[in-house]
Amino acid sequence: MASDARTKTKRRPTAKPTSTRSEEPSQAARDYNIAAVGRALDLLEALARVGPAPLASLADAAGCTRTAGFRLLRTLQARGFAIQDEARGVWRLGARWSVLGRAAAEQGALAATAMPFLVELGKATGENVYLRVRDGMQSETVAIYQTDPALRLYTEVGKRGPLHAGSSRLLLAHAPEAVQTQVLAQRLPRFTPATRTDPAWIAADLHRIRTRGYLITSDEVIPGSVSIAAPVRDTSGQVVATLFVGAPSMRMRPPRPRALVTQVLDVANRLSQTLGAAAVAATRAPETKAEAARPVWTPAPNALRGGTPHSIFR
Repeated sequence: MASDARTKTKRRPTAKPTSTRSEEPSQAARDYNIAAVGRALDLLEALARVGPAPLASLADAAGCTRTAGFRLLRTLQARGFAIQDEARGVWRLGARWSVLGRAAAEQGALAATAMPFLVELGKATGENVYLRVRDGMQSETVAIYQTDPALRLYTEVGKRGPLHAGSSRLLLAHAPEAVQTQVLAQRLPRFTPATRTDPAWIAADLHRIRTRGYLITSDEVIPGSVSIAAPVRDTSGQVVATLFVGAPSMRMRPPRPRALVTQVLDVANRLSQTLGAAAVAATRAPETKAEAARPVWTPAPNALRGGTPHSIFR
């Protein structure tokens, strides 16, 4: 019997080291993070936010030492991604970034990044959600999530439209002053009786939009449609798109449009963070006139100092 016991003991299976194997994928995933690449990207984002700027400012903004910053900048300079103005002692982004920017736009980088957020907002509201960018003197729809195929679409991917009317006015509000002046100097087309075409009123509304941080419009381009729009920003703080919910006015009777502002702002803010935005807007609709008058987005310190912000998307 002792022999049988010893036999059973010998045949008893030993524990397999499964825990070590199960941890390997997560450990390997952590090992994919290359510190030097992370530092280079931090420096590039700092260069986009505060450049042109001296090495010390860029290193502080990127959270790296001046020695590491200098070596990274020299490496980028050798590849044409950074330029040093030795006379002024400042660094700026190199011309090769324009190639990457065009490639990103052609490959639909912004739309692909935004789509999960559009899906989330569409499912939460039960309405169609759109992403629109400014292209020169017009707006262009780059992504759509259609909640229900039976719901009417007010635009399609690739369709261009005016900047002075509808949700695209939010893009005009954050466009360069020269673009605003040129748009308002034109004879503005009227699409419906609700379309605003008075340049003075539109100019004042652009200021209100920047202060308020969102835009609600009704019937301005398409009769019977209501939109609730919020800005999408990139790492420089520049508005690169507007994300908006569009729905028939029969389903958008007050107070529903204003009630949706919080959701639209929240999703637009989280998309902005994914694009590298350093600041987050308020995530709810203002409750008082005094609160509505306050800006809902505050740029990071020195975020827009030193010229026009760089955006890889537009």
